[in-house]
Amino acid sequence: MAGTLQFDLVSPERRLASVVATEVQIPGADGDLTAMEGHSPTITTLRPGVLKVVSAEGTKSFVVTGGFAEISADSVSVLAERAIPVEELTPVLMDQLIADASEATAIGVEKDVADKVMADLVAMRTAAGY
Repeated sequence: MAGTLQFDLVSPERRLASVVATEVQIPGADGDLTAMEGHSPTITTLRPGVLKVVSAEGTKSFVVTGGFAEISADSVSVLAERAIPVEELTPVLMDQLIADASEATAIGVEKDVADKVMADLVAMRTAAGY
């Protein structure tokens, strides 16, 4: 059996998950990564995308718009700007997330950064099935 680690996902609105997981797939700003037991300590910034948690109960997916992940050998803690379980996502909510991010990136952000965020959001929509 694969090793396990404690996974916690929180957003400003609520705690979304606290489970013992075998792996956590994270949309990192510098690229996707998978955290498993024994991972070297890392802190990474999240980009908009789909975060997946694999546990004894199966795989659970969350859309995240950004935030941070702190990874250690035995735990992963994610503080997301916004996080929504994929099964709670609706086309209207997805459109709102993209509109909010568009508005945020329009304020004093370099065009390249804004373009990357929008590309990540479109990819997130596709990955979430919207």
